[in-house]
Amino acid sequence: MPLVPLPLPDPGSPDLSSPLGFLRWLGRAQRRGQLLATLWSTLELGSMAALPVAIGSGVQAVVDHDTRALLSAGLLALLLAVVQTAMTVLLHRQVVWNWIQAASQVRQLVARQASALGGGLSRRIATGEIVAVSSGDVEKIGWYVELTARLYGAVLAWLGVSTVVLWRQPGLGLAVLLGVPVLAAAVWPLLGPFERRYAEQRALGGKASELAADTVAGLRVLRGIGGEELFLRRYRAASQRVRAAAVRTARTWAVMQAQEVLLPGLFVIGVTWYGARLALDGSIGVGELIAVYGSTAFLAAPLRVIGEAAHAWSVARVSAGRAVKVLTLTRDDAPASGAPADGGAAGAAADGAELVRRAPRSDLHDPVSGLTARAGRLTAVVCGDPDAAGELAARLGGRPVLAEGVAAEPSARLGGVELDGVPLAAARAAVLVHDKEPVLLSGTLAELLDVPRSGRVEPAEALAAARAQDALEALVDGSPECAGDPMAARITERGRSLSGGQRQRLALARSLVADPPVLVLDEPTSAVDAHTESRIAAGLRELRSGRTTVVFATSPLLLDQADTVLLLQQGRVAASGTHRELMADEPRYRAVVTRDENEPGAGVGPAARQAARSAADPVAAAPVAAAPVGSGLAGSGLAGGAE
Repeated sequence: MPLVPLPLPDPGSPDLSSPLGFLRWLGRAQRRGQLLATLWSTLELGSMAALPVAIGSGVQAVVDHDTRALLSAGLLALLLAVVQTAMTVLLHRQVVWNWIQAASQVRQLVARQASALGGGLSRRIATGEIVAVSSGDVEKIGWYVELTARLYGAVLAWLGVSTVVLWRQPGLGLAVLLGVPVLAAAVWPLLGPFERRYAEQRALGGKASELAADTVAGLRVLRGIGGEELFLRRYRAASQRVRAAAVRTARTWAVMQAQEVLLPGLFVIGVTWYGARLALDGSIGVGELIAVYGSTAFLAAPLRVIGEAAHAWSVARVSAGRAVKVLTLTRDDAPASGAPADGGAAGAAADGAELVRRAPRSDLHDPVSGLTARAGRLTAVVCGDPDAAGELAARLGGRPVLAEGVAAEPSARLGGVELDGVPLAAARAAVLVHDKEPVLLSGTLAELLDVPRSGRVEPAEALAAARAQDALEALVDGSPECAGDPMAARITERGRSLSGGQRQRLALARSLVADPPVLVLDEPTSAVDAHTESRIAAGLRELRSGRTTVVFATSPLLLDQADTVLLLQQGRVAASGTHRELMADEPRYRAVVTRDENEPGAGVGPAARQAARSAADPVAAAPVAAAPVGSGLAGSGLAGGAE
């Protein structure tokens, strides 16, 4: 069977009604692979079961001094051995293919769900749980899918052997036909306790992974306050609980495995004893006794497969339940207004296409805050609460981040179209939200900037506007193999080899090269020095001319470049105007921009008034030598700190 390139173009739409429904859907998704694996498994086990018949015929031929029968038996044994070998190779290849296919599908589904939920994912479910589903649970689900075809083959082989033995020796055949189901059912009472113990182990493992993820994320803070030992003790305790649960699970599994060996062994002994009695009575010959014994002993193989499938079923059902829990998460607890109802997918897709077409000429409006960003203009938003700013930025992208149990809020609208009522791809094509802490993926700079884009902005223009020259030089210095070509230079994982400001500017260049109709930037220059920030502000305004841009910032250098500045207080737009107008007339605005808590009061000191005057006119306050040619701006000590 030809291999399929991974990842799959489309992992499909799974049945999320129940864990069992999800597992059935996975099986149906690779029906052809399952049928082939079942065929190869049946032929492999059938050849294995028939081999004792050929050997028994050869022994009987020796007893009867029949040379021709001996030769025929030898050729039959050779043919069966060749078929068994070939089927073993084909079966192994096919079941591994089935396993990888199923695991890849589940991983892609989880990744797609994480992408759809965005920042709301971590508020819906623990990070450790996502890691556990994407690793351990995927392994267990793939194992079950891989075993399904072998289970079908084992059942077919058992029926075939039972039929042959029943035809040759009715008494033995009846014992074989009825004995195997009884032995297989003997493991059933252990499945319930095993599944409960494994579910407990899985839950404790997810909590331990969550604790580990939180500890790693906050390692720098923990070291600063000397809290490593405290969290280390907590993780040790969590690990010990996982270990104890794993031991309890292993005990039950050990009993199941012992049962798989002991009961078939006793069954084979009983059948062999009965066959020997028949041979002594002269009812069957020596060769036939060997054939019956070999075929009966072969049944231990299907029984092992049945026992293994029972184990795989128990763990896969728990793992599938975890996967379904992740895949059924939604952005909101209730359908958002404008969300497409059943049968409205085509209408939503049409709305999405129309939204993308009209986006460059459409205003972006948020009914919750009252914010309106006019089409083709640079709008700055000043908000003293960083968390509120982040939530508003997500809402402007049409994907609000809500905690579980929080009712859905009205959606942001672009040209009157509700963003969360159109397909995710259309909303993202129309509005791109640049996160406050964007992530750089490992790879070359060319790969980093290889994003869906309009083609209007070239990578070189975006890098120049983001003032990323020193970041390019750092990449070239760290990648001798690039031969001086920055686009071929490699970026390490999460850009660890770069400074915070360099990472921030490369991420900004990535957003600029995409050139979306509407770009929302959340503190895009918080990690750069004032001089660089002034140049970025000028480059951003020039490059985004004629495109709708929303910038969340408190830096006078960025605010002075905006066509309109909006002040948010208590989640609502409290004032609007240009930066200089608001600095002159709005005390609340001055308090946020100058970081002076006393500004709204009557007694404002001379230092605060001087800071306000400097913030109101960043050009006059900045050193002349620092001003870039043609920018009209220079560095200001009021902007973010140095890199």
